[in-house]
Amino acid sequence: MTELLQKRYGLICGICNGFQALIKLGLVPYGEIRDMKEDSPTLTFNTIGRHQSVLVNTRIVSNKSPWLSHLEQGAQYIVPISHGEGRFIADEIIIRDLAANGQIATQYVDFNGNASQDIRFNPNNSNFAVEGITSPDGRIFGRMAHNERFDDGLYRNIPGIRKMDIFRGAVGYFG
Repeated sequence: MTELLQKRYGLICGICNGFQALIKLGLVPYGEIRDMKEDSPTLTFNTIGRHQSVLVNTRIVSNKSPWLSHLEQGAQYIVPISHGEGRFIADEIIIRDLAANGQIATQYVDFNGNASQDIRFNPNNSNFAVEGITSPDGRIFGRMAHNERFDDGLYRNIPGIRKMDIFRGAVGYFG
């Protein structure tokens, strides 16, 4: 991993359980493998105490990451989630630092595009409605929503749904 990041300038994306691995290693939000402390950001059990499998509204908060660089900041996407341990938690000071650094990539939002703590829109009750974060340089991206579960012909009965093609951004990064 270190060689991929420091010598080859590669990209890493972790979706759902992959996000859990990235955050437990420290790759997000720190950009390197490091020992976690008691107050380090983490993912834990949804507050309802069970698995959630629904479509959620998300918003691009920062497109600083190569994964999101081709997407418009503020754009909203409906994406599937499916997890029992997807609640992002961190101290408010850390979350504010992540926001200031452009590392909060995506948030759960309501129908009007506002970050929401309402369980109908933020089904795991993530702090500050955080759905996805990046490393400081944006090359490592972790999120709970399953972009890979979207394909042409799926979800045709959902008004306004469109593909949030994060993989196109990754391909563009390598030219």
